[in-house]
Amino acid sequence: MLLLPEVDGCTNYKVLSEADRAQGNAESPHDKGDSGLETGWYRFQGAAGDRMPEKCVLRYRCGTVYSGWLKGPHPTVAEGVVTRKVCYNNGYSGCCGRSNIIKVKNCSSYYVYELQRTAWRYTERYCGNGGAGKLH
Repeated sequence: MLLLPEVDGCTNYKVLSEADRAQGNAESPHDKGDSGLETGWYRFQGAAGDRMPEKCVLRYRCGTVYSGWLKGPHPTVAEGVVTRKVCYNNGYSGCCGRSNIIKVKNCSSYYVYELQRTAWRYTERYCGNGGAGKLH
């Protein structure tokens, strides 16, 4: 079996910075999803926010129907890479009606997330914490 070297997410990541990915975004359309996301390390920046929210995000936020948020705290630097659940508020089964598992790493001044594609094409998306104060 071929073992690939571990990728350091702190130095090798892609940026998620779209304003419509912010949890404060309630604007239509709600047709974005992360089913086409390439598996790898990602960092939230810019208008999207600087991390994933740790509290339930309302449906129809982040440019999607089922808003993804991090269940559990972000890790400390000392904890290294941790496994966390991402919950999607589907409205029927509450704030964590659907979920998947990701990895999270604290890079000292920011966080990175090892994300993979979501199950539903246009209805599940990873949210950033941007715009938390202006939910409408």
